[in-house]
Amino acid sequence: MKKNICVLYGGKSGEHEVSIRSASSVVAQLNKEKYDITLIGIDKKGRWYLQPDAEEDLTSNGVLSLKSDSNRQIAVIPAEGFFAGHTKLDIDFIFPVLHGTNGEDGTVQGLLELMEIPYAGADVLGSSMGMDKEIIKKVWISEGLETVPFISLNTEEMDSADWTMDHFIGNVEKKFGYPVFVKPVRAGSSVGISRADNREEFESALPKAFRFDNRVMIEPGIDAREIECSVIGNLIPEAYIPGEIAPTHEFYDYEAKYIDENGARLLIPAELDESTIEKVRRTAVKAYKSAGIVGMSRVDFFIDRKTGKLLLNEVNTIPGFTNISMFSKMCEAAGLPYPVMLDKLIELGEVRFKNRSTLDYSL
Repeated sequence: MKKNICVLYGGKSGEHEVSIRSASSVVAQLNKEKYDITLIGIDKKGRWYLQPDAEEDLTSNGVLSLKSDSNRQIAVIPAEGFFAGHTKLDIDFIFPVLHGTNGEDGTVQGLLELMEIPYAGADVLGSSMGMDKEIIKKVWISEGLETVPFISLNTEEMDSADWTMDHFIGNVEKKFGYPVFVKPVRAGSSVGISRADNREEFESALPKAFRFDNRVMIEPGIDAREIECSVIGNLIPEAYIPGEIAPTHEFYDYEAKYIDENGARLLIPAELDESTIEKVRRTAVKAYKSAGIVGMSRVDFFIDRKTGKLLLNEVNTIPGFTNISMFSKMCEAAGLPYPVMLDKLIELGEVRFKNRSTLDYSL
C-alpha cells in the first residue's frame, strides 16, 4: 500500500518563493510508485490551503502553484490531524519544504509534534538551534569548534540610554575593520544580509537586517573558500562528500543561491586534499550533533585563504532542494540519488517518530 506524503510549502517567510521552487523539485522526485502526495500551500499571511491542482500545474508549468481558496482552507486539531472543511485528510507523513522563518525555525516542527504525525527533517530543538546563528555559534565554541567571530546587537540594546550608533560602529571597526557582513540572526538563505565596505554602508545595512529579525550579528569579511557538506541521519549521522561554492556574484547571496543559474560554480567534490575532506566531514558531524540536529542539514564552512583554518559558518536544517541546490547534488555525488535521498529522509522521520511514541507521558 502506498504511503500518503503531505508536502508543505510556501510559508510566511522571506523565502516563500524559494520554498515553492524547492517543493516543486521534491514533488517531481518523490517515487510515485511508493507514495501518494497531498499538497498543502501556506500563503504569505500564514494561512494553509489544500492544493488539489498544484501537481497538474507542476506538470504543465514546471512549478507548483499556490492558490488561496477559502473553501480549501486547512484546520488543525492537535492529536487528530489536518482537516479541509469537515473532511479529515488521510496523511501518513509530513515533508515540510519550508525555508526560513515560520518553517525552519522550530515553529512548524512544534505543531507537527502536537499533531502526532511523523515528519522529515530536524525536530523542534535542532530546527530552532540551526536557525539561530548566534546561539549555535556559542554552542560550537563551547565544543571547541572554530567559527567566524561575531558581534551581536538587538533592538533593546539600541533603545538603552547609553547606546550610540557611533560608539557601536567604532567598536566594530576597531575589532574587525572592513569589510564586514551584517546579518539577521534568525533568517536563512542570505535574506537581509549585506556586505559593508565603509561606515556609510554599515549604517545602511543595519536597518535592512533589522527588517527580518530583532537581533543582528556582524562578522568580519574573510578572504575564504566556501565549502558545504550534506549530513543525513538521526543519532548516528553521516556526512557526504563536500562541495565548494565559487560565486560569480560579490558574495553567495539569495539570487546566486536560488535564482541565477550562473550565480555560482558548484564544484563537487570540492578541490581539497583527502585529509581536509575528512576533517570537513568529521567537523560537520560534530557540529550537527552538538546542535541537536536530526534528519538532515547542510553544514557550511569557510576555509581562510590566508591561514588555512576551517571555520564553521552556519547550518541549514531544510536546505534548498531546487535544481541548482547543493544539498541534493552532494548527496548524489556520494551515490545517493535524489529519489533515494527522499526515501531515506522519510525513513529517518518515521524511525524518530516510532522511538518517540514509545515514551510515557504520564506516571
